[in-house]
Amino acid sequence: MPDPAAVRPTDLVKRRFDRPASNRLWVADFTHAATLSGTAYAAFVIDVYARRIIGWSAAGHMRTGLVLDALEMAVAARFRAGSGVRCR
Repeated sequence: MPDPAAVRPTDLVKRRFDRPASNRLWVADFTHAATLSGTAYAAFVIDVYARRIIGWSAAGHMRTGLVLDALEMAVAARFRAGSGVRCR
């Protein structure tokens, strides 16, 4: 159960998960799961409009590179698709 007194990050999208087109809002998730050989970590990048995972990464560690790999996969996939993604 989350600590109700813990500091929470600012909600930058104000809980509005509806967008008029792809590539207007991406959200990310980072999670872990126990396996027989240890803990597995996974990061996902989701296009809110398309409601699909556009980048992902999995590893046996929880370092920054895991999340960056998922983001780089999402950007590369959108460029290959010719969407003209621009990072701000």
